[in-house]
Amino acid sequence: MTSFDSSPTLNAWRALLALAVVFIMLATSGWTAVRHHGGPRDILEAELAGWKKHRIGARLLPGPDSAPGKLAAFFASISSTQRARLADHYPLVVGNLNGVPVSLRYRANRAALGHSLNLERKRVADTRLTADGHREAVRRMNRFEALMSADRQILAFDPSGPGKVAEVFGDLDRAERVSVIVPGVDTNLLTFQRTQRKYSAPVGMAQSLFAAERAASPRTRTAVIAWADYTAPVGIGMDSAIGRRAESGAVRLTALTGALPGRSKVALFCHSYGSVVCGVAARGLPGRVTDIAVAGSPGMRAENVAGLGTDARVWAMRDSDDWIQDVPHLEVGGLGHGEDPVAPEFGARVASAAGAVGHTGYFEPGTDSLSNFAEIGVGSYDGVSCASGNDTCRSDIYGDEAL
Repeated sequence: MTSFDSSPTLNAWRALLALAVVFIMLATSGWTAVRHHGGPRDILEAELAGWKKHRIGARLLPGPDSAPGKLAAFFASISSTQRARLADHYPLVVGNLNGVPVSLRYRANRAALGHSLNLERKRVADTRLTADGHREAVRRMNRFEALMSADRQILAFDPSGPGKVAEVFGDLDRAERVSVIVPGVDTNLLTFQRTQRKYSAPVGMAQSLFAAERAASPRTRTAVIAWADYTAPVGIGMDSAIGRRAESGAVRLTALTGALPGRSKVALFCHSYGSVVCGVAARGLPGRVTDIAVAGSPGMRAENVAGLGTDARVWAMRDSDDWIQDVPHLEVGGLGHGEDPVAPEFGARVASAAGAVGHTGYFEPGTDSLSNFAEIGVGSYDGVSCASGNDTCRSDIYGDEAL
């Protein structure tokens, strides 16, 4: 007779209960959730309506959802004056089109930021706002002002809701190696950059990695993208325990990597829930993505590297005091994200994270994790230090065709 205590159903419920308890504990231990901003999409809708009717000569404009190759061919076929006019008239459209020349996207997003800044200045002056609403309007106004600094290269910008944004460090057009940072929960316009705990936010992560890559290989032309161009989960709750946000983010990440200019090799650096996004995207990524490195991962929605369906090298790391290790690495009925990427049975190349402290310390200067990210980013795999203290994470790497 089968014991009820060992039944598969009971074991599944126990696993779900354990996962729920851990998430509740984390959610009540000081993790800060960011409240959504319910911004109108009227401006974007108006731009899209105008875009659909606009003609250059007898030609209609390509649909905003056209393939990057079609968009690139169209923009190459029109004059620089015509391109500039489109960017100025439809900045929210042009600034977010994969396949459009990056310099034109920078121009369009600067214009879109200017419009958004003017709206926020009006909101700040609105005496009908609540105290919380006024504080948020001031924060958004300050963020837009900072993003409009002359030296910033904004590759994507969407002010609606919590907001989306991506920024480039380096020359994306000329880069031989491009690194994309994919962040995790609570990433939005307001948390895109921080003064305190600088390296826990996408901009600080990207700046740190860009500097480390230049130090690791000064002659390699590199660019780093701080990519917060997806709607991340808010806090540690149900959205962060399932794959819905990762699935929509993966579509956007795949589109980005497939539309980058030139023939640069690409490495993804995926932190926390960002590693779920990268795991879901892995199967559809273009061949130019040679490396996927995850840190502080709750799982990649796969049981092993083979299950990711990618030819890219998969790296994983976790520091010894990262709380993510206490999250059950399983997937039951869509809840949870599967096997632990640093577990031997997953099959990733496990690199050292020595020196990193906590869940958000992986991009801190002076850590093994940042050094390893930089070596991976420039393709200098000899410099990667393995978690095991030997060279097992680099075994057979030089036989890879991508090198």
